[in-house]
Amino acid sequence: QVRLVESGGGLVQPGGSLRLSCAASGRIFSINSMGWYRQAPGKQRELVAAITSGGRTNYADSVKGRFTISRDNAKNTVYLQMNNLKPEDTAVYYCNAVIILKGNLYQTDYWGQGTQVTVSS
Repeated sequence: QVRLVESGGGLVQPGGSLRLSCAASGRIFSINSMGWYRQAPGKQRELVAAITSGGRTNYADSVKGRFTISRDNAKNTVYLQMNNLKPEDTAVYYCNAVIILKGNLYQTDYWGQGTQVTVSS
């Protein structure tokens, strides 16, 4: 099966920066879209940013101009550069990938375990 492992979360002050990474491993034939979602306590999980295999991107309005999503297809890795962080960015961030496994023709959603991002002074 597929495993998604996130890293890069932590505690930062408002205005600071973090870079999240998510590496996918397993019997992967191809990865279509990859993205980052976040969920704060008592809140709904929301899309932060997504990127297709062709490099098309989509961002939540709340992070446009501050966050940048990118991917390295050769490494099956997606990144999220977060600048000018705000307290409202505090959440658990989850990596998501839409993947076709070797031997299959259909695609499946996979999720990472989540990494905590806390923005506080």
